[in-house]
Amino acid sequence: MSADFVEEKNSENFFAVRYEIERSLFCKQSRFQKVEVVETKGHGRMLLNDDLVMLTERDEFVYHDMIVHPALFTHPNPRRVLIIGGGDGGAAREVLRHSQVEKCDMVEIDEVVVEACREFLPVTAVGMKENSRFSLHIDDGVRYMRETPDFYDVIIVDSTDPIGPAAPLFNSEFYRNVYARLNDGGIVVSQAESPFYNSAMQRTMSQVLSELFPIVRYLNFTNLTYPGGYWSFSFASKKWHPIRDFDESRVVNSKLQFRYYNPEVHRGAFALPNFQLENIGAFLKD
Repeated sequence: MSADFVEEKNSENFFAVRYEIERSLFCKQSRFQKVEVVETKGHGRMLLNDDLVMLTERDEFVYHDMIVHPALFTHPNPRRVLIIGGGDGGAAREVLRHSQVEKCDMVEIDEVVVEACREFLPVTAVGMKENSRFSLHIDDGVRYMRETPDFYDVIIVDSTDPIGPAAPLFNSEFYRNVYARLNDGGIVVSQAESPFYNSAMQRTMSQVLSELFPIVRYLNFTNLTYPGGYWSFSFASKKWHPIRDFDESRVVNSKLQFRYYNPEVHRGAFALPNFQLENIGAFLKD
């Protein structure tokens, strides 16, 4: 990071995005990565891990709406939810808006991310405030998934890119453990990178999911600050289909207000472009 700009280079170093910054608010090396929060000129406060943009105040609601609400409005009764990662608190914030959720566990490997967001990103860290329904575990999500005796209705894998501490969250052993800890009808949603820049990873991940789950779909969304502006989540379910079993009256009757998500966005997000279907279509299952 220079004195006036923060620059994120893509993994293959053939392009970069620069953001003008006004000041640095937090910078600390954890056991796993460098964690920073900066004040930007056009995107508000920004969280970076190892110089990669994790979120900004200006567009974080898009990501957090779409990693949570399609699954929780597809599952008819999501009472127990697990978040792997999500140390900024945004996914927990959105999960806890659902009144039927009785328990939300969050397992974050890096306590420095939690520390930084609690101090400097209250817009997302509000999800980690004291709440009888919420429990934070500073632990390795892979180990937790392997060893926990608990079962969940929805599991949300809110991970960083598949490098460093997040790499094991993208392999078949991890998802076998996810499958084992989901209740009947359980759903798992995972951060699935860019359909443009990470097509090989999407293909591998969809194949892993298709070997375990009877329903495998992907959903896409756009935001301002991820490379290319076009991003995906994977959606895998033991029973509930995100289109056939989606009842939009639940969204209306919930009285919840969203800045990005709505029933039309829900349905449209699962309509994939042809180039992505050519890559992963063989592994999608209805």
